[in-house]
Amino acid sequence: MAAAYRRRSGGAPAEVLGPVNVVLPDGLFVPDIAVLDAAATADDPVACDAEAVLLVVEIVSPSSSGRRTDRLLKPPYYAEAGIEHLWRLELEPVPALIVSELENGRYVERAVAEAGRTTLIEKPFPVEVDPGALVRQGRWRPTRWGRRAWTPALRWPCA
Repeated sequence: MAAAYRRRSGGAPAEVLGPVNVVLPDGLFVPDIAVLDAAATADDPVACDAEAVLLVVEIVSPSSSGRRTDRLLKPPYYAEAGIEHLWRLELEPVPALIVSELENGRYVERAVAEAGRTTLIEKPFPVEVDPGALVRQGRWRPTRWGRRAWTPALRWPCA
């Protein structure tokens, strides 16, 4: 699930785009969710420079390699590119949103929004979020390797 939201000025609702390539110094990344400056995507809604990214959100994969990628490998690349806000949505054991902000080249945790409790996040724009409300009951699905994987159904507030 990859999506981008093009943030408009003047309080207008955000526009939902499809997957967007974010151009980083070390190549292209496709965050699970990205909030972009509307002007930066006017000419090319498929790729944008990191300077136009207001926020990236990584939804932590349930696989061990995916967890490692989402928690440890991607954040330094986003930090190097100067993306100021990184949110990480943990699905297990219960949904939680870890809100981080770039400080001195590294992400510093600013807040943890817990399932069942609405949390106001002020930056990069004000939004109230309950991580439990973002995740509906998912379903088990077979994989091509014969194992079963949990697929959560996600809803994201488009402010």
